[in-house]
Amino acid sequence: MNEAVAPIIPLPVLSPPKTLEELSGQIGKLTPTALNEYVRDFWQRSVLFLDILRQRGNQREEMVARRAISVLIYESELVMRGDELPHRVNYSLLRIIPPDGIEIDDRKRPVFVIDPRAGQGPGIGGFKQLSEIGEAFKAGHPVYFAGFTDLPAQGQRVEDVARAHTIFLDKIAELHPEALGKPFVFGNCQAGWHAMMAACMRPDVVGPMVIAGAPLSYWAGVRGKNAMRYLGGWFGGSWLDRMMSDVGNGLFDAAWLVGNFDNLNPANTFWTKQYNVWANPEQEQTRYLQFEKWWGDFVVLRGEEMQCMGTLFDLIVLLRALSS
Repeated sequence: MNEAVAPIIPLPVLSPPKTLEELSGQIGKLTPTALNEYVRDFWQRSVLFLDILRQRGNQREEMVARRAISVLIYESELVMRGDELPHRVNYSLLRIIPPDGIEIDDRKRPVFVIDPRAGQGPGIGGFKQLSEIGEAFKAGHPVYFAGFTDLPAQGQRVEDVARAHTIFLDKIAELHPEALGKPFVFGNCQAGWHAMMAACMRPDVVGPMVIAGAPLSYWAGVRGKNAMRYLGGWFGGSWLDRMMSDVGNGLFDAAWLVGNFDNLNPANTFWTKQYNVWANPEQEQTRYLQFEKWWGDFVVLRGEEMQCMGTLFDLIVLLRALSS
């Protein structure tokens, strides 16, 4: 029995809506204009970006000519010079002058901020209003600052710097006999280690302490995310620091330390940081130049200082390996 086959019915050809035709025509007309605007915007951003790089280069030349330039935004006055102490160091004690409109209560404990010396120039401890110094002033505390110069004193060691901080703390307490408490100490990164060493030497002169980014235990950090820890292990510890100190005739160029920071995130170092400036030159110019003024201002450490920190690093790596 033959099955019936349904007849093929042709479907009508649907014409596009009129609005779609009009849109296609408009796109054809707008394409050259949009392309021109894109190209013009690209070159405008590029010119502004190159001008910002020019300013960064001029800023760098000025830093090289004047040695280390502090990025500290607050006015200050010298209280003590570290190069006049029995064990000379390149640190000095500064009193931060309160900005206009800030009232200081002498009964409140003084705040002592130690500037971190980990490769970059001085002043990062107070180069923004939103900082330890700014917050201390808001609360009415007197503020003191331990700043440094670019070159270390002859024979300077880590323990000499820590001892100098204890002398600075003694002086601060002498200047504020009415204070209800010992000085509040802030130390970030390498300054945190100096602060802890000073506290171990003279626990009677320090009050509360805040140390940020200064791990004191071999288990500190996140496994798999601290690149420099593993890099140090691959290269066999701190012998590179010793070798570079010998090459520098007893001095270690801290630009190597800054390079290590850059190696933590190469994508940001070589692309993201520059792209953000190119994409938003007006918004990023001030922030970028201010940061590069500090980030690109390198200092020098003595080989003895680096060897002390390197020995501590080797010990931390060894203890971590034994605990694994």
